[in-house]
Amino acid sequence: MKRKRIIQIISVVVVLVAAFFAFRYWQNKKEVIAFDTTIVSNGSISNAITASGTIQAVKMVAVGTQVSGVIQKIYVDFNSTVKKGQLLATLDETPLRVLLDQSRSTVVSATADRDFKKITYERYKALFEKQLIAKADYDQAVVNYDQSKASLSGANSNYTKNKINLAYASIFSPIDGVVLNRAVDEGQTVAASFNTPTLFSIANDLTQMRVEANVDEADIGQVKVGQRVEFNVDAFPDLKFGGTVTQVRLQPVVTSNVVTYTVIIEAPNPDKKLMPGMTANANIFVTEANNLTIVESKALRFKPDSKLMEDYEKKFPQTAREAIEKELNKSSKSGGRDNNKEATLWVIKGNEITPIKVVTGLSDGTNIEIKSGVTVGDEVIFAMKLTSKSDTIAKATVKSPFTPSRPGRGGR
Repeated sequence: MKRKRIIQIISVVVVLVAAFFAFRYWQNKKEVIAFDTTIVSNGSISNAITASGTIQAVKMVAVGTQVSGVIQKIYVDFNSTVKKGQLLATLDETPLRVLLDQSRSTVVSATADRDFKKITYERYKALFEKQLIAKADYDQAVVNYDQSKASLSGANSNYTKNKINLAYASIFSPIDGVVLNRAVDEGQTVAASFNTPTLFSIANDLTQMRVEANVDEADIGQVKVGQRVEFNVDAFPDLKFGGTVTQVRLQPVVTSNVVTYTVIIEAPNPDKKLMPGMTANANIFVTEANNLTIVESKALRFKPDSKLMEDYEKKFPQTAREAIEKELNKSSKSGGRDNNKEATLWVIKGNEITPIKVVTGLSDGTNIEIKSGVTVGDEVIFAMKLTSKSDTIAKATVKSPFTPSRPGRGGR
């Protein structure tokens, strides 16, 4: 009998324990309304367009020759640093000196002929004034004298030209800079009959470079002089170089029916890591502002569910109930935003939810500027959903395995 009573007591205890845990399980599984929130903060907004281009020296001069001849001596090589007026190369001067001597002889001969014709002219003039010779003879003396003067002038011009050509046989640097390219060797013949051959390419200053970027026609309207640029090159993938837009060229470049425009970007190069010809991948910041009040853009797209809000208000009566109902009705009609850059943020403080009208500004797609309505530190809602209480508790009690434990017992 006593044993039977013990079994009954144990059975009652088991039933009570099972009921207790079932009640606790049901209580924890009860659904509650949860909010996902973000904080209004200080930050910056920037939008950039991408472009690729080629790095060039700011000033590069192609040095050529104006006379034909054989390269006799070269005094510089690739990467040589040169000064303005420094001798770079000389041509064989022998044929040029021959021409100069010939033109000098022509000048001497023309001078003698002019002097003779001058004497003849003066003599015929005196005789004509005394009416001792015919006018035809005097006129012929005048013509001969004028022709001799013209011949002398031509001979002097030819002599001057040959003298200049002889000076052209010595090729000097027109600027201070670095020799990027040497296109000739000693003994090579250069011909300047139709165009000037390029002998050297000299860059003025490699500490200042420029990027000739190709910007798509869809983006060129946003590019303005003075905008900040960041770019990198394949040679230094981990480095970012800075620059500034200095020119937007109007001439279009059409390649395979694709229209682009050339944008010139000035870039300092104090370490001379940037070299002419490198490919640059640039980001041109078309809009940029700092120290703004910003919030994540998804908070502006949030529109509370009316059914969930009714359930929430039953549990937490709102002081701004009428404003919320008005906002819900308006949001259902207009989608929560209008054309005047006005929007609504739902601010939560404790258990109280309040819709706040805000004025928006710049946006980069992820964050958006808030000009008025909220302040830094306000907590705003971007999502609301039903979740079980047990899930909420589980989330609250989950601990990161990387969080250090206090020493003692479990953390020993």
